[in-house]
Amino acid sequence: MKNWGYLCIVLILAWSCNQQSPKQDIVTFKNLVWSKNQLDYRISPKDSLDKDGLMFSDQGAWFAFGLQDSTSSSGGFSGPFLMTQDNGIWFSKTLPNFVLTGSDGESLIDWKKDRIRQKSYNSHLEAEYKNDVLSVHQKLVFLSGHTALIETKITNRTDQKIPLSCTTQNDLFSIGINVKQEGECIQMVSSKSEAIGYLMVDESNPTISFTEKSSFSVNTPITEIKPWESKKVKVSISFIFPEYSWKEEKRLIETFSFDSILKLRKMEKDTQLAHLFSQQNPSFNAGQYKEALAKAHLTLQNNWRIPAGEIKHEGLFPSYHYKWFNGFWSWDSWKHAVGLSYYNNGLAKEQIELMFDFQDDNGFVADCVFRDTLIERHNYRDTKPPLSVWAVSKVFEKDQDTAFVTKMYPKLKKYHTWWYNERDHDGDGLCEYGSTDGSLVAAKWESGMDNAIRFDGSEMLQNGPNAYSMNQESVDLNAYLYAEKLYLAGLAEVLGKTEEAETYRKEATHLKTLVQNQFFDPEDGWFYDTNLEGNEFIKGEGSEGWTALWAQAATQEQAKAVKKRMMDPNKFFTKVPFQTMSADHEKFNPLKGYWRGPNWLDQAYFGVKGLRNYGFNKEADSATTAIVEGASGILEKGKPIRENYHPLTGEGLNAKNFSWSAAHLIMLLTEN
Repeated sequence: MKNWGYLCIVLILAWSCNQQSPKQDIVTFKNLVWSKNQLDYRISPKDSLDKDGLMFSDQGAWFAFGLQDSTSSSGGFSGPFLMTQDNGIWFSKTLPNFVLTGSDGESLIDWKKDRIRQKSYNSHLEAEYKNDVLSVHQKLVFLSGHTALIETKITNRTDQKIPLSCTTQNDLFSIGINVKQEGECIQMVSSKSEAIGYLMVDESNPTISFTEKSSFSVNTPITEIKPWESKKVKVSISFIFPEYSWKEEKRLIETFSFDSILKLRKMEKDTQLAHLFSQQNPSFNAGQYKEALAKAHLTLQNNWRIPAGEIKHEGLFPSYHYKWFNGFWSWDSWKHAVGLSYYNNGLAKEQIELMFDFQDDNGFVADCVFRDTLIERHNYRDTKPPLSVWAVSKVFEKDQDTAFVTKMYPKLKKYHTWWYNERDHDGDGLCEYGSTDGSLVAAKWESGMDNAIRFDGSEMLQNGPNAYSMNQESVDLNAYLYAEKLYLAGLAEVLGKTEEAETYRKEATHLKTLVQNQFFDPEDGWFYDTNLEGNEFIKGEGSEGWTALWAQAATQEQAKAVKKRMMDPNKFFTKVPFQTMSADHEKFNPLKGYWRGPNWLDQAYFGVKGLRNYGFNKEADSATTAIVEGASGILEKGKPIRENYHPLTGEGLNAKNFSWSAAHLIMLLTEN
């Protein structure tokens, strides 16, 4: 597989040389231009744990970089920020930190004073500096999931020859990484991670010196730059896990020019954005929505990780920015996969398979898993809501890959059946959320809506060994299971399993009747959870009330009643519509509630899609406009996509750079 990756780069670069003229400019890539400066990466970390800024990464790398902020007196790029250890930590303020001096030893550039512009695209980062003597143009691009390349172009702006000495001075944070020389490389070995770092300067006969275990410099021989001549210095920074070959990665670094890799990344991102833009809902086709899609694409990109340690497939963090989200969650993964399917179906499939690597023989899939279980353990106390068949079906719609369906179908069947074997306490065909350890907290986690008010009075019941349920039946869970039966029927037909398809459709018809009859309150016009007996509603209007519309399990009249409450500005049609609970409820508290009031874009999407399913497109368009315009920063350059939003003020809440928010933003702006 590693050799195939090398071959792919060779073939793609050869193809791109035939398709593009030798002289390239970002304007050539008409889709990529929409991504310019969509996120603000400026940060000069005060210490190793400083997360005030955002970080750029690509190709699934477990490390990232930023741009220098106004306080920095360094050139280059902030970082690297390592996700290879400690749930995210800075290794250096700037690696490498260039010092450019003349024959008298005086600096020829003032990085802080002479900084004229910084730019970011989904493909790369840039920084430019200029004074009367020199101009310096620096670019950073990812060669692979192991290596970032930094090119520094130095131009003499005078009519005289200039002696020039280029030195990298590198002071590193004390985070348990020691540095030493390994051939022509600087090797960086961590006491806390198996990932080994390498820094190489593409210059002949550099002199490497060390002042201590965490500080080093690389000096290149003094040279001269002729009037208006330019000199380029390429530096590679790699962090590579033992599953991969440093020898092969080093060969890649030495084989391909910086310009060829940068062109490849521009083409790659431009093509992906073109796919996204081609699928935009005509009602949301303006430039501001293209920029929002580019930001969503970049958000997912920055959370992308290649396999390492316990993780055997590529996948996405919920957020690299929050230390407890440096792992992989199941229902997050299903949502990520659907968002990714609009432009990168290969990665979408990887994300799905990642979680199914952690499926038990009985069909159960773990809640969340991690690369390094010494940092955090996998969570087998609960699973997450059943959206995996939806994800596989949406991925299949994009490329009709029957081989993928053949691989996933038996696993999906086992997972679907598991719910009825382990989470149907009274055997009535309606399931409950629960846990494997009998704890109520894990059962709430299994719902994905941890502290929703509908669980305030819940108790636990044992179904069997390692199988427990809450003493209530949840409308969203059973709506999801209804949708799963229909999606399973569709996949079964793809594989020629017509009898299984018919069985799932019959089961779906029966479940649809149960959902309509048990969970809908005709007096309120809303779907609620109920007790096990199904004769008492657990009141409190929440976003679970429209999941039956998303699954198309409601009648038209029921959908009309739910729509009325969804569009009520006193309830759900707030500044950022379709939040997790009604704004007129006494327990509504977006700032402290987490699932008691904030708007989560996944739940908002389910609401919008539910309206579309029943022909309420005018209301769906109105809600989509309000969501993307009301949620602070979505349509504003530089601002990150957040975990959730205050529905009354639009303020972004909790984690920055949140993947499922980005994935559902893609769905909101493309589906109609």
